[in-house]
Amino acid sequence: MKSNRRSFLRLSALAVPFSQIGSALAHGPVKKPIVISTWDSGQIANGAAWPILARGGKALDAVEQAGIAIENDINCCVGLGGNPDRDGYVTLDACIMDEKSNCGSVAFLERIKHPVSVARKLMETTPHVFLAGVGAQQFALQNGFELEPEALSPSAQKTYDKWLEKAEYKPVINIELEQNKGKGHGPFAPARLEDGSFNHDTMGTLALDANGDVSGMCTTSGMGFKMRGRVGDSPIIGAGLFVDNEVGAATSSGQGEEVIRVCGTHLVVEFMRSGLSPEKACKKAIERIVKPNPERAKTFQVGFIAINKKGEIGAYAIQKGFNYTVTEQGGAHKISNAKCYFS
Repeated sequence: MKSNRRSFLRLSALAVPFSQIGSALAHGPVKKPIVISTWDSGQIANGAAWPILARGGKALDAVEQAGIAIENDINCCVGLGGNPDRDGYVTLDACIMDEKSNCGSVAFLERIKHPVSVARKLMETTPHVFLAGVGAQQFALQNGFELEPEALSPSAQKTYDKWLEKAEYKPVINIELEQNKGKGHGPFAPARLEDGSFNHDTMGTLALDANGDVSGMCTTSGMGFKMRGRVGDSPIIGAGLFVDNEVGAATSSGQGEEVIRVCGTHLVVEFMRSGLSPEKACKKAIERIVKPNPERAKTFQVGFIAINKKGEIGAYAIQKGFNYTVTEQGGAHKISNAKCYFS
């Protein structure tokens, strides 16, 4: 009797590892490295991240370089080239998070070119996670970042001058769709407008490296002509970005207030933890935003992208027009339109 009981316990102990092996085989091999960014302007971000991933580098280094690249594009509504607040000042927000749950964030940062790198420096050299305003600028200057001129980019100045004619804060859903309608741009609504600038105000990037580690970053100049001092979801860990190396990562773009209300990217990652695919997890988070007031949800846009530890990716948005860029083996960029709640 005792012998049979021991045999049963030994077999039971073996059963869990064998079931896990079977499950892993059923899901197939992991796709890595891979990098995914919001919007078709993610080609700029992914183009900077991919060389690092291709040579076996860390996901954290890759996503930082993605942020730096998009912040360097003076014609993009990210970084100092972005649209100002209603008082005419460009204020930047960014965060970064690695595979060990280390994270750093800066918000309401002025005249510093690379907020994503300031966020990483904060993460790696202090016990803090979040700095804002003058304190964030002071920290940047103390750590070798230069104070840039207080001037708008040509495209931002032109847009701001036009806005001042009415001075109304009224975000337009996917404004580039309307401005490029019927102009032969193919199946994807381009982020770059006729004057050469990008409309999109947020770049989020997620990467899975060859070692199987996940990291992410999010950087933005915020909504154009916002109230001075406004901060959206982009620098908030769990709202604009969340990484859990056991599960995967998610980032967002769109009207940040709505993402903050539901801790959006944390929600996406938790849905993935429960077994949902990245796309289904993004969809469930969007449904959570829409449910309290579907009619109001018709007036704004939010989009999520996500990646899991298998290298599977997904996206979902409230409205049409949200696209994203994926780069994997070979380094070619693939742009896809996300499915949406209101089709």
